[in-house]
Amino acid sequence: MRRVVVTGLGTINSVGNNVEESFNAVVEGVCGIDTITLFDASEYPVQIAGEVKDFDPSTVMDKKEVKKADRFIQLGIKAANEAMKDAKFIDDENKRVDESIAERFGIVSASGIGGLSTIEKNSIVCETKGPKKISPFFIPSSLVNMLGGFISIEHGLKGPSLSHVTACAASTHALADGVKTIMTGGADRILVVGAESAICGAGVGGFAAMKALAVRNEEPKKASRPFDTDRNGFVMGEGAGALVLETLESAQQRGAKIYAEVIGFGESGDANHITAPVIDGPLRAMKAAVAMAKSLTNEDIKIDYINAHGTSTPVGDVNETAAIKQLFDGKENCPPVSSTKGQIGHCLGAAGAIEAIFAIKALNEGVIPPTINLDNPDEKCDLDYVPFKGRKAELNIVMSNNFGFGGTNASVIFRKI
Repeated sequence: MRRVVVTGLGTINSVGNNVEESFNAVVEGVCGIDTITLFDASEYPVQIAGEVKDFDPSTVMDKKEVKKADRFIQLGIKAANEAMKDAKFIDDENKRVDESIAERFGIVSASGIGGLSTIEKNSIVCETKGPKKISPFFIPSSLVNMLGGFISIEHGLKGPSLSHVTACAASTHALADGVKTIMTGGADRILVVGAESAICGAGVGGFAAMKALAVRNEEPKKASRPFDTDRNGFVMGEGAGALVLETLESAQQRGAKIYAEVIGFGESGDANHITAPVIDGPLRAMKAAVAMAKSLTNEDIKIDYINAHGTSTPVGDVNETAAIKQLFDGKENCPPVSSTKGQIGHCLGAAGAIEAIFAIKALNEGVIPPTINLDNPDEKCDLDYVPFKGRKAELNIVMSNNFGFGGTNASVIFRKI
C-alpha cells in the first residue's frame, strides 16, 4: 500500500486563529475558556465555553454567502484555507487547485453535530412565525456534509467527497478514512476537515441536562481539569482543524514540507452504552493502531507521546488511563500523556483534527504540550501528564486518541520523517 504523509495544517480554536498561534498558546498553558458571548447564557446552569475570538466570516466567504453557511462551516473553511495554503496547493490569487490534479484530490469532512445553532434558530422561527418564514438556506447550511461541499467547491476538489458524524471521534475517523482512500488508490490527495460550533442554547442546555459539563461559572479558566480529582465534566469548545494528506511519492516529487507520516490508525466500538465509556473499546482502538504501525514499518515501534482524549469527565479520564496502562503493560512503560482540552475545551467532532495537529506540531517542534489545572491528580490517574508547563522532548512517534458517544473510538499514530 502507498505511504501517506501530512503536508498541510490549519486550525482555528479558542486560543488561536492559526496553527502557530494556537500551538504556542497551548504549549504555554494559555486557556481560551471564558464566559459565553455567542448567546445569552445567564439563565443556564453552565455559562462558560471555549469560544473562537475575533473571527469575521466575511474574511473567508463573500458577505452574500455568509448567511448560507452555519458557523461550523465558516470555521471549517478558515482552517481548510490555511492548510491548503500551507501545503502550497492554493494561494491568495488562486483558490482552486490545478485542474490536472483536481479529479484525484478528495475531501473528508467531519462534525459531531453540524449546524445546531441554525437548526435551533429555524425551529424557533417555525414555531413562532410559521413554516413560510423558514430560511431557504436552513437545510444546506446545517447538514454536516455541506462542510465538505462548500470547501470542495471553493478549492475545486473533484475527488471523493466523504463525511463522518461519529460524535467526538468524527474527525479522527475522517483522518483514517482519508488515509485509507489514498492507500487503496481512491485518491492521491485528501483534505481532511473537522469543524464544530455547537455553543448555543440547545447545545449547552442539552449537554448540561446530561450532567456532562463542568459547572465552574466563576472560574472558567479552571473549569476543564483533565485527570484532576476535582474535575466534574468537560467544557464545550468550538473550532476547526484541517490536514492535507498525500502520497509520500507525490510530496517528495513536488518538494513539499512533510510534517509526518501516518503509520497507523485503529477504530473500535464499545457495544456497551450510549454515553458511558468503558476501557475495552479505547484499548482495542489503540492496539489496532499500534498493530498497523508495526505492520507498515516492519519494526517494533516506540510511542514517545500520547495526546489523550482526556475530556475532564470523572469516568472517561480514569478509563483512558487504565487503557493506556494496559496497552503498554504497566505504568512504568507508558510514555508522557497530556490533554489539551484544558486549554481549548472539548471541540466535539473537531477535536480529533485539532488535537492531531497539536500532536504533529509536538513531533516537529520537540515539545510536549501540558495538561493544565492538574492541581490534585486523581489517584487512579497516575501517569506522567506533563502538568502545567510544556516539556522539551525528542519525539519520533506520537499517538492521538478520540472517543465518542455511542461507544465509538479512534486512534491515529504519526511518525517523523
